[in-house]
Amino acid sequence: MAGRYKAYPEYKDSGEEWLGEVPTHWKVIQIKHLSTVRRGASPRPIDDAKYFDDEGEYAWTRIADVSASDVYLKTAPQRLSALGSSLSVKLEPGELFLSIAGTVGKPCLTGIKACIHDGFVYFPELRIPNKYLFYIFAGEQAYKGLGKFGTQLNLNTDTVGGIKVGCPSNEDIEQIISFLDHETGKIDALIEKQQALIALLQEKRQAVISHAVTKGLNPDAKMKDSGVEWLGEVPEHWEVKRLKNTSEVVDCRNKTPDYVDGGKYFVVRTTNVKQEQLSHVGALYTDEASFRIWTQRGIPKVGSIFFTREAPAGEVCLVPDGVDLCMGQRMMNFICHDDAYTGYLFDFLLSDCLDRYIESVSHGSTVSHLRVEQVENIPVLVPPASEIEEILGQLRVIKSSFRELTCKAESAIELMQERRTALISAAVTGKIDVRDWEPAPEAQSV
Repeated sequence: MAGRYKAYPEYKDSGEEWLGEVPTHWKVIQIKHLSTVRRGASPRPIDDAKYFDDEGEYAWTRIADVSASDVYLKTAPQRLSALGSSLSVKLEPGELFLSIAGTVGKPCLTGIKACIHDGFVYFPELRIPNKYLFYIFAGEQAYKGLGKFGTQLNLNTDTVGGIKVGCPSNEDIEQIISFLDHETGKIDALIEKQQALIALLQEKRQAVISHAVTKGLNPDAKMKDSGVEWLGEVPEHWEVKRLKNTSEVVDCRNKTPDYVDGGKYFVVRTTNVKQEQLSHVGALYTDEASFRIWTQRGIPKVGSIFFTREAPAGEVCLVPDGVDLCMGQRMMNFICHDDAYTGYLFDFLLSDCLDRYIESVSHGSTVSHLRVEQVENIPVLVPPASEIEEILGQLRVIKSSFRELTCKAESAIELMQERRTALISAAVTGKIDVRDWEPAPEAQSV
């Protein structure tokens, strides 16, 4: 960073570990002296329908909405009624707030009228530009080491208000904001290109899988009508069956066992099935008594397929070895009658066939769930065992290639995000002097 940007002529000790030395002419001041720090509020009980209205003036902001946003909160799936918003904290477009729960320390600026609950704090009387304090938090250093209990970071109005920040003149602050808007904008554009590449790779990967599991590897194979409109023609010697005729389809108990702190048994929920893997992020556990009840229909077999039929429908992963687990709500387990068929069925469910089936049973409407009988009756293809082996072998190679390309793109994104954060941190702590910075002229086309 220092090689590209110059430092200020003189520095002084800020007396604050995260700031280190700051330019001599900067003030070091606690946030509470720049603005009071206030907490959001929620109408209670929050699930009461009278507090919500699709036509409401103010959006209801969740931690997930902020986690998914970049700089500005632009959308939120729910809106509050006039009553609901009167019991919360209303923010107008352009106001700054900060998460103190969930994704702790994530700053956000409102791009819409929004209400915030007590998982956020805001700054109603801020004496410096909102965007500058946004960047201070976006640098991810200001709140680190504050309010920690064990390994859990705990922020509240007092800890946030007590954070010391470096403040130059308003003119210099505006220059820092302009610099960061421009430079982070360039980085963000590069990140978007890598994200677009990942999306394209995923799309191409699914197309390759879809072709292999519905048409086979022999381009000269004789074809027949599958009898399923959305499936079209398939190799003549392949069988068309229902899922229930190829596998034991085990549904969950349609209720969730009691979660137990320190429990031994992992309760697999739909949120734990992501990107073809069983994720332990946010894992919840139960005790042996509940485990016995919730596995009366059988303990999920290692190597069999977990399937989500809601929220969203159609996510799959293989049951791993060495994990004591049972199924929570909206989970299903497919145990193929022939173990050799499992890999093929797994790839079939990854193809666009499942999306087309869901569209066919929903008659074009948007659905987020499948009924048990709809899952049992998913049309599937059964190639000869020798072809299954060939298809899976080729798909392993192809998926490995796509995985390598995706990993490279993800690594590039990670590096750019690290550079973005480092650049922000350097600017708001005075490690680089951008007072004379001007945006480079745009390249002129000849």
